[in-house]
Amino acid sequence: MVQGTTSDAGKSIVVTALCRILARHGISVAPFKPQNMALNSAVTTEGGEIGRAQAVQAEACYLPASVEMNPVLLKPNSDIGAQVILNGKAIGNMKATEYHNFKPQLLTEVVKSHGQLQQKYSAVIVEGAGSPAEINLREHDIANMGFAEAIDCPVIIVADIDRGGVFAHLLGTYELLSDSEKARVKGFVINRFRGDVSLLEPGLDWLEEKTGVPVLCVIPYVTNLHIEAEDAVNQQQKSNGEQQLKVVVPLYPRASNHTDFDVLRMHPQVDCEFLRDPQQFSGADLIVLPGSKNVRGDLNWLQENGWDKIIQRHLRFGGKLIGICGGYQMLGEWIHDPEQIESTAGSSAALGILPMETTLTGDKMLRNVQGVLCGSDTPVTGYEIHAGISNGEALNNPLFELQVEGSTHTDGVRDPGDQVMGTYLHGVFDQPELLTEWLNWAGLNQQQSFDYPAFREAQINRLADEVEAVMPLESILTLLSLGRGRGSEQGGEKA
Repeated sequence: MVQGTTSDAGKSIVVTALCRILARHGISVAPFKPQNMALNSAVTTEGGEIGRAQAVQAEACYLPASVEMNPVLLKPNSDIGAQVILNGKAIGNMKATEYHNFKPQLLTEVVKSHGQLQQKYSAVIVEGAGSPAEINLREHDIANMGFAEAIDCPVIIVADIDRGGVFAHLLGTYELLSDSEKARVKGFVINRFRGDVSLLEPGLDWLEEKTGVPVLCVIPYVTNLHIEAEDAVNQQQKSNGEQQLKVVVPLYPRASNHTDFDVLRMHPQVDCEFLRDPQQFSGADLIVLPGSKNVRGDLNWLQENGWDKIIQRHLRFGGKLIGICGGYQMLGEWIHDPEQIESTAGSSAALGILPMETTLTGDKMLRNVQGVLCGSDTPVTGYEIHAGISNGEALNNPLFELQVEGSTHTDGVRDPGDQVMGTYLHGVFDQPELLTEWLNWAGLNQQQSFDYPAFREAQINRLADEVEAVMPLESILTLLSLGRGRGSEQGGEKA
């Protein structure tokens, strides 16, 4: 199990690296995270919902994503509450205190899911959440040491040296563990180190002397590495001076699945910027409204902060606009939530750009789909994660024609003026052919070809190369109690 001294210490990155290292050496491996809190999610082959990071880790294992890999997913819809996803399906909204009291019931579920993976794969690499040293969350813990104790697995602890204070993070975390928890810590990993590692060695020796725990490796800072984020938005912008198209994504408080736009951020000719403050908006060729976990609340935030006026002016000046999922719902005239699916019961006047309205419902749509862009043979694949049904005149001009369980289904809207598009599909920018067509529509001519799926795969291999250079396969197998050659894709002894 990979735990961290803080959020964003590198747990997801290390798990992704270990999964790819083992998989490309022919060892059958799967990722697992007992409890995840994130607004980035993915749809599995079973039609369930898991954290996006576990879907990326499954990709690193050359596996399709499965609900077994992340049995509990929390999707915050307020500062004190979240929607609870159990085994891929939403079971309701809970406030933090209510969920804390519910966790003992979930421990059985997460242990069961982990056991199912153990029966199928020779190695399971578990990712913790936050830090095991969060004293206020120790009782009923299912995400860190509580889970490790329940399944009796070894633990490594990761810290990000680029943040500063790495020895305080590691020593402090270790000292806040119980004796039995300390006993299962087999090593520390220092992540994102810049410089000559020999200058760090006195500190490594000091840490091992204090704790008796070795530093297994020091992972170098990998410049310009792109691995899809678990939840935090990476707002670092490219500055190579080659961008020709400006894209702005308003970042409202409960924006979800912002990894939809990673392909735009990585495209060499696109300057994609996430903006919270409308006063920083200085024009764009394309504005994209992302998904939302609280669509009426985020709509209200847009309107209170003046983004609605910016969007209207952008359209008057000839700019293009796309809404994805919750952002698509905001383009209509009304959003209704009679059953309190995401917030208090009621209706909100939306942006009024498209003649349609949406009613939120208790049945969440979760599915992977494929089809074509209407009026062409341009293929599209994506996934739906939404609670809501949209109706109205706008839907007479659909965006996509999809094949769903043997029947034809349309999705989205392309307005008659060809200035606004909306869709429920996530991941639509990832396909090179469709991306080229849409960027051309938004004003980018003479495009360079950019295959984002191939780029993403190369980045996973690049990460694995860097980690394997400092943590050789034999070290990983020792931690897993696996010997070389054991546990091929065809089976073998389980660890």
